[in-house]
Amino acid sequence: MIGIIAGTNRPQSTTLKVAQYYGKKLEQLSIPFTIINLQEMPATYITSALYGNQGKDEQFNKLKDQVKRADKFIFVIPEYNGSFPGVLKAFIDGLDYPGSFRNKKAALIGLGSGTMGGCLALSHWTDILNYLGMHVLANKPRLTKVEKVFIDGEVKDTLLSDLIDQQIQLLLEF
Repeated sequence: MIGIIAGTNRPQSTTLKVAQYYGKKLEQLSIPFTIINLQEMPATYITSALYGNQGKDEQFNKLKDQVKRADKFIFVIPEYNGSFPGVLKAFIDGLDYPGSFRNKKAALIGLGSGTMGGCLALSHWTDILNYLGMHVLANKPRLTKVEKVFIDGEVKDTLLSDLIDQQIQLLLEF
């Protein structure tokens, strides 16, 4: 099972649409997947699911269960303020440590409105996943100027589309 994590809780985000795009690609290959949508995190997460309250928030526990069932992950990470969204870090802070990601495998894709496509976000996130004991695939496509290359739920740039197909294949073999 592959867990596709849409790395923001922003409503109607391009990040979620890209996660769904990956889901369509996996579906075409008959690979089971689940989309872990951070928009589904409870609004009271900081007080209801962290620290002394870990395991007590049923809404968050549903997301934790999706993580537990997955053995590989695709992280769709938008660049926010030169890094990744804080909600993504807060999400993993509520997961079981170190077991949630230890010895599991991940692929990352960056999104950005500028020319960097989230390269700093990918670098920062790779460091965190490595700390957690996760193995990260070296192939990390970046959707630069995402509004121009991701249109109507599809990647319109042939090179980027090919890189994503290659990344998925490498993740399956990883």
